[in-house]
Amino acid sequence: MARPRANNYDDKRRTILDRSAELFSEYGYDRASMNRIAEACGVSKANLYHYYKDKDELLFDVIRFHLQTLVEVVAAARDEGLAPFDQLRAYAAALLEAYRDADAQHNVQISSMRFLSDERQVALKSMERDLVLTFSDAVAGVAPHLKGTTMLKPVTMSLFGMVNWHYLWFKGGGPVSRADYADLVTRLIADGARNIAAAPATTPKRAAATRK
Repeated sequence: MARPRANNYDDKRRTILDRSAELFSEYGYDRASMNRIAEACGVSKANLYHYYKDKDELLFDVIRFHLQTLVEVVAAARDEGLAPFDQLRAYAAALLEAYRDADAQHNVQISSMRFLSDERQVALKSMERDLVLTFSDAVAGVAPHLKGTTMLKPVTMSLFGMVNWHYLWFKGGGPVSRADYADLVTRLIADGARNIAAAPATTPKRAAATRK
């Protein structure tokens, strides 16, 4: 008979995931042992295994819970009454707000997903694609001429490049707020997308080198 879960099971699991994310981010996935994680969480190794059978499962849940949060907050920012520019800005603002106090989780998502099995990576990348699709539709809203073209994805991923790496330089309480930065990113993407060609220019073929 399975041992019943404690009333605070979910809270303890959340603590384990948060501390694991911090350790994976600080030391790297390969150097953050289950012993180190258990010690950081203030539990025995045996108790840690009550929640997670191995480090792989821990890593998967760290990233899964993080992506689930991102998907949910962005979905909640959807408002059919908003103009296309305002909708894109609302999505960017929601994503940046979700990153607040989640630098470790975000870093782990970027740097450590590759350690997971192919099957688990597929599940997580599906969640990432849902986010990209939402933003891609919003970008097409401010630049309709890009819809269905080869340039829509590069423009969309450029937005993610600006937002996803902000944690390396952004400081809370500085002269630029998260809302300010969301507005800046949206203006850069919207203005740029409206003025970009629907298809990339053809790159001239490099002339064959002549032998002397």
